[in-house]
Amino acid sequence: MRRWLLTLLLLIASLPAHAGEQITIAAAADLKFAMDEIIGLFGKSHPDSLVTTIYGSSGNIQTQIRQGAPYDLYFSADIAYPRTLKAEGLATGEVQPYALGRIVLWSVSRGALKLSDLTDPSVRKIAIANPGHAPYGKRAEEALKAAGVWDKVEAKLVYGENVAQTAQFVQTGNADVGIIALSQAMSAELSRQGSYTLIAQSQHQPLEQGFILTRRATNNAAAHDFARFMASKDARTIMIRYGFALPAETK
Repeated sequence: MRRWLLTLLLLIASLPAHAGEQITIAAAADLKFAMDEIIGLFGKSHPDSLVTTIYGSSGNIQTQIRQGAPYDLYFSADIAYPRTLKAEGLATGEVQPYALGRIVLWSVSRGALKLSDLTDPSVRKIAIANPGHAPYGKRAEEALKAAGVWDKVEAKLVYGENVAQTAQFVQTGNADVGIIALSQAMSAELSRQGSYTLIAQSQHQPLEQGFILTRRATNNAAAHDFARFMASKDARTIMIRYGFALPAETK
């Protein structure tokens, strides 16, 4: 019993020394492939930092932060979400824009597609992310409406919780076509499985993306290090490779 108690006390005593080296990142699902690579590079120069990453829809993550979720950094596919948290006093420092995203039509079984092709009876199911809380889903809705096909295809739509699940619907055959992130379509995994067509930016509002350090990360030196690392040449190179336009390039 005394040995168990001593072990417990030693574990508790060790926590403060490592607390600043732990980072929890909550990020929009479109970032997964790029972010996983960036975290891998960050780990090489910060071997004492332990990074945990959670991917989901930007709107859902915003809600979780409001409810006290233990996230240190929040990367949103829509910069409006972190700006709102900043205004509510839930961020440390300023909101930092990090990329401009793009949407694509992606299919495993079909070649080049146009939005007008989605009205064809052979296209039975179309997957998009939920427009209610996923920025990529909202932009998909805007593009379908701009193309004048929304009313004709709305009954065919199946909704993913985020763009990752949206892509899974197409991968598993539960949808014929999906509107997903360019960053996903350019990944090694999805590029082997299907093909994509870029949707014109003129058909939807910009996917301006931004991140914040949350209030929880105020004294987390490692989290601040990661925020700075996102501006490094290595991180920027990875983002560009996955099809993201960077803020300096969109001016």
